[in-house]
Amino acid sequence: MISPLDLIGNTPLLTLGQIGADLQRGVTLCAKAEWYNLGGSVKDRPALWMLRDGERRGLLRPGMRIADATSGNTGIAYATIGAALGYGVTLALPANASPERLRTLRALGAELILTDPAEGMDLAISTIRELVAQQPAAFFYPDQYSNAANPEAHYMTTGPEIWRQSEGQVSHFVAALGTSGTFMGTTRRLRELNPRLCAYAVQPDGPYHALEGVKHMASTRLVPAIYDPTAPDATIEVTSEDAFAMARRLARTEGLLVGISAAANVVAALRVARTLTQGCVVTILCDSANRYLSERFWEERDQFVAGAGI
Repeated sequence: MISPLDLIGNTPLLTLGQIGADLQRGVTLCAKAEWYNLGGSVKDRPALWMLRDGERRGLLRPGMRIADATSGNTGIAYATIGAALGYGVTLALPANASPERLRTLRALGAELILTDPAEGMDLAISTIRELVAQQPAAFFYPDQYSNAANPEAHYMTTGPEIWRQSEGQVSHFVAALGTSGTFMGTTRRLRELNPRLCAYAVQPDGPYHALEGVKHMASTRLVPAIYDPTAPDATIEVTSEDAFAMARRLARTEGLLVGISAAANVVAALRVARTLTQGCVVTILCDSANRYLSERFWEERDQFVAGAGI
């Protein structure tokens, strides 16, 4: 028998055979199916590590509430794990978070502070920091944007899993930048295992976009403290439209319903894979489409643009 928290980590590594059908014979395109985690996303990994780290250091104690800013997935992870560990959760997030995410958070018992969507995550972060500053004894603030346990979770779990599941063949790693924890921690471990690894960061093509949870680093006021801009070999920009089209394509050709940031990762990974004659490109499917099915883009017709990488 296992506990619910044992369902975090050890997610499958999938081969995207249909999406990568036009690749050179020696090139493989793979992706980690992170919706297999307990809370349904890649954010379960850092959430668990940050909360356990808080307990070990005496910063998170019985009777305290977990408080942080989130675009949705980390909040769901906090609420899921908080419920399993017996902690209440207070979250600040933009009011335009998908209805599915808001309903999920409320169903898990989280207290929500909805902020102006026009100010993005920056306002959510400043809002939760003000709340914690007013009542420091009542809240544990993991601060996912600055907490070293965030990338450490991926260094200790995601990276080794990719190495093992790819049988040491991973040559390129591609991941979107939000808090940057997934990219930073996974890249660090994979480069230790393969010093020749190429790592590509993914971000939107500008400050105004629909890639929930992904930052355009050049325009954000609050760059995550855990992010090292020298870590990526290159940064690949993806438009919201290309991510939408890839989400539809993954559903209709691979049978995979994934979220928007996951689709953006695949757009970027496919662009990388198409430049290769040999190699294994691995990316992250951050979550499933269950939290985005109310979005209208699912009903749109695809307009494939030459060079868009979809």
